[in-house]
Amino acid sequence: MAEATGKRAFGEISRTDVMCLKCEHQLKDPKMLDCLHSFCLNCLGGRDKITCPVCWRETLVPVGGLRNLSSSFFLISLVDEIQKREQLNLGMALTTSLTCKSRVLQTDLTKNVAPKCRKHSDHVICFHCVTCDTYICSKCAATEHRSAEHNFIEITDSMKSFRKNVTDILENFDKSKQKLACTTKYSIEAARSRLSKNVYQACSSISSKAEEEIQKIRNKAKHLTTKVKELGHERDSEYAQALFHNREQVDRADKMVRAVRNLMRQADDFELIELKPKVMHNLGFQKEFKCEPAKLDMSFIQVKCQDVVRNKSLGEILLKEKWKLKDEFGKEGTGNGEFECATGVACFRNGDIAVTDSKQKRLSLFTSKGQYKTSVAQGANSNQLKAPFGVAVNSDDLLFVTDQTKVKVFDKELHFVREFIPSVDDASDLTGIAVDPIESFRVDKQRVAVADRGRKVISVHKMNGSLITSISNNMVGNYLAIIHRHFEQLLFTNYEEKKFVCVNFQGFEGLNLMTTLNGEPAKATGVMYEPDDGDHGSIYVAVHSSNLGNSEVQKFDLCGAFVSTVAQGLHMPFQMALTPTRDVVVADKHSIKIFERM
Repeated sequence: MAEATGKRAFGEISRTDVMCLKCEHQLKDPKMLDCLHSFCLNCLGGRDKITCPVCWRETLVPVGGLRNLSSSFFLISLVDEIQKREQLNLGMALTTSLTCKSRVLQTDLTKNVAPKCRKHSDHVICFHCVTCDTYICSKCAATEHRSAEHNFIEITDSMKSFRKNVTDILENFDKSKQKLACTTKYSIEAARSRLSKNVYQACSSISSKAEEEIQKIRNKAKHLTTKVKELGHERDSEYAQALFHNREQVDRADKMVRAVRNLMRQADDFELIELKPKVMHNLGFQKEFKCEPAKLDMSFIQVKCQDVVRNKSLGEILLKEKWKLKDEFGKEGTGNGEFECATGVACFRNGDIAVTDSKQKRLSLFTSKGQYKTSVAQGANSNQLKAPFGVAVNSDDLLFVTDQTKVKVFDKELHFVREFIPSVDDASDLTGIAVDPIESFRVDKQRVAVADRGRKVISVHKMNGSLITSISNNMVGNYLAIIHRHFEQLLFTNYEEKKFVCVNFQGFEGLNLMTTLNGEPAKATGVMYEPDDGDHGSIYVAVHSSNLGNSEVQKFDLCGAFVSTVAQGLHMPFQMALTPTRDVVVADKHSIKIFERM
């Protein structure tokens, strides 16, 4: 039998390691709380529970009072060792810092006394019965735990496994903590930026309206402007408090992690036997770690101006982003201007709208008011289409259309320009298509991305069709968008998996989020990216309900945090597009709906 020694080498022990964090003197009769922080017995107070001065976690006072709290034996031994060496002046390594008054002692931490078995006091604990999750001696192993169902290992192996388990938990928590903290930090900063911009725009709207009404409404305009700024300041303060709270949460978590790591580093195996339940209990704090999320709806401030009436306010402050149906055209049918299944939609710079009908296999062109203009003939010739699906318009007003295995390009009058084939693979089945946002790049720098649901590939091309890169992903479906600027990512949805996914141009995932409707997973179809004046932008996702007429278009920030609902009560929304005035156009199966911000 191997002896569980748990030996450690000489270590440098600072006076701060044996200092009570409450009285700031050397620990006397140190007691350990459930949070693993230790204090002098006399420094602790409380009849029923004790609040830790470091992390503010509470510890219930055990039956029998404070003296029955766990004693910190390794700290007791350190204090005794330091006092002994100071008295004898032996084996002392004194290091004096020019910038710090603390003294550092070389202390031998190799002493390790194995505890006695509770059942057999003349035997020491040397095994861990995994089956019973208890620590036993050799006599226990030969009697109560000798049957085949009992699996026991040596203390050293048990502690090695325990230490590794603790290390793995801490490492995983560090990763999730950093990711959550970074994500919420970005969302809050993006919301603050959006809030600042909206406050500025709201104030500008108020000023414009005030100028129209000349001097008689100047005072009212000033009053409303002050209210908007005050509200913006209040909300910005809330965001600042959220950031402070999140930093405080991370700091508390770091202190807890340090406490556990210090214990794991300094305590020997037998001390860990007693402290294991408390350590594992404290490791549960990772489940309680929460960062305050970005309240994105608070970043919206606009002003709904109205005609000035005596004794009435100049306008109404809108605290949430609201949308309304601006226009709608089309109905179910097979004639011109009618749809059986409108799935693709794109807008030209003059406001004209191109629509694909996947059932009629037709591409049609409409004015911004919904008046039918023309269609592309169906057929196999270059200037014809077999089965058009996705559409996208670039900054040069060229319309890109996926047509089975080909991408065909038309001008703003639907005259054929050229075509290219992303892949000659027989499995190729092109669906979604997207170009860089018009504001993003010069025409010669713009790119077009094509979703191939047959091969589960997204290929990125120059405007002439030459390949730039391709990304494989089993989640590739029917719709996608390009996120530009610093992010350089592709956004796409998967209908069956009820998700929208974001990957960079190397294929690494940035987002993989479930789409929901009324708190339940819902199928995602169309997706669109809207850039803003800064580095943030928004994501729009069309979400299908299991009940016809209850589908929605939802808006998210670039971290995937929900912002607002753009449209409700839709029949079956698919692709979306932005008009030149930033209205949202939705292909809703039997009609085209246009929504504007209120």
